[in-house]
Amino acid sequence: MKEIIANTQNQSKLKAVDFFCSGGGMSYGIQEAGIQILAGIDFDENCKETYEANIKGAEFIHADVFDLKEKELESRLSLKKNDDSLVLIGCSPCQFWSIINTTKEKSKKSKNLLIEFHRFVSYFNPGYVIVENVPGVLRKKEESGLNEFIVWLEKKGYKVHFEVHEVSNYGVPQHRKRFTLIANRISQIELKPLAVEGKKITVRDVLGEKNGFPKITQGHKDNTEFMHTVAGLNALNLERLSLTPKDGGTRMAYVNDERLAPPCHYRKTDGFKDIYGRMWWDKPSPTITTKFFSFSNGRFGHPEENRAISIREGAVLQSFPKTYKFKGTSVAGIARMIGNAVPPKYAIAIGKAIIQNHKNAI
Repeated sequence: MKEIIANTQNQSKLKAVDFFCSGGGMSYGIQEAGIQILAGIDFDENCKETYEANIKGAEFIHADVFDLKEKELESRLSLKKNDDSLVLIGCSPCQFWSIINTTKEKSKKSKNLLIEFHRFVSYFNPGYVIVENVPGVLRKKEESGLNEFIVWLEKKGYKVHFEVHEVSNYGVPQHRKRFTLIANRISQIELKPLAVEGKKITVRDVLGEKNGFPKITQGHKDNTEFMHTVAGLNALNLERLSLTPKDGGTRMAYVNDERLAPPCHYRKTDGFKDIYGRMWWDKPSPTITTKFFSFSNGRFGHPEENRAISIREGAVLQSFPKTYKFKGTSVAGIARMIGNAVPPKYAIAIGKAIIQNHKNAI
């Protein structure tokens, strides 16, 4: 890609530092858009091997943002203050603000991560700022520090866009709502992710034999880097799934069967129906969570095969390329990394908006 010139005072290519980088979903998409990734920062050292295997030329910094100092990062990466071409990205872990009914005790510390990220933005005053999180962070914008952050950005002269976006509008074959903030002090244009024209990409467009996913059975282990590995099913769950209609079927197929229906679902035809369900071929997938490899944790049944989706299938539905290398010691750990990721194609849409603005501003 051609070098992008910021202005006569600050002539350098757009470059980014990705806080809370995890396995690199945001970094990969931003890099694919054409912005150089200098480094990814994360407290979880288990992400290091995956990040470095895929984000070429970037440094993985294992650090707790609560302990990391601005001057330390400035020196380590040779960053400059007031750099028009610098992009700071903060996609902090979002479990505390999620609407999913999980315990918040372990994630209490994470609720203040945006406040810590604010500290680095204040110090460096970059040209661009990106924040991506669950929609719940907007509903709790006072408690999360989001409101204070937005007010501060606007006072500093940034044009701030913040909204909940549906990622299936940006080339991701998945329904997923994400809060996104893009702040820009290079122009007075409100930057939004660039939507993809045409029909939405569906499960059929990316999965199935014609897309390189051979038919497999539950419990299949793939020891190659492709990781077409799928969880095993006990006899009862295998029987449930075999009775579930293909292409979008649900637990309603056996809701009145006392032996097959889970006790909490027996004869209950209302409420949440995605658990134990199959995906549809001709729709984007449901949200890929950290438990997507488990048939009993959502609509994660394959559209027609009697199994849950595989690790690679979940990654592709998150819009990772099939060549993306996931490193880890457990299937559950890799699935968590995939489920927590920013879909790379959505990140590309954000990156392209920034690049377009930067070109037009010079």
